[in-house]
Amino acid sequence: MAWDETDVVGATEWTRSDGYATIRLRERHDGSWAVRLDRLFQAPEGQLYRRETAPAEDAARAVVERWRTEYDVDESTA
Repeated sequence: MAWDETDVVGATEWTRSDGYATIRLRERHDGSWAVRLDRLFQAPEGQLYRRETAPAEDAARAVVERWRTEYDVDESTA
């Protein structure tokens, strides 16, 4: 399933094409980076919220890529 990237104020967000999950990347006030995953209650695989911080943007983007793969779903089951 595809993830669509959007810029929101102060962050970048990816929305899973079924609309049931988002991943957001943003820089924190201390210069570290926060990544959060929010999967809705209505998602076929159930509700989930995760948050992770990283010391640098490249490490945070690695988390984004890992979660985009890990929390993707097969379009035929969505």
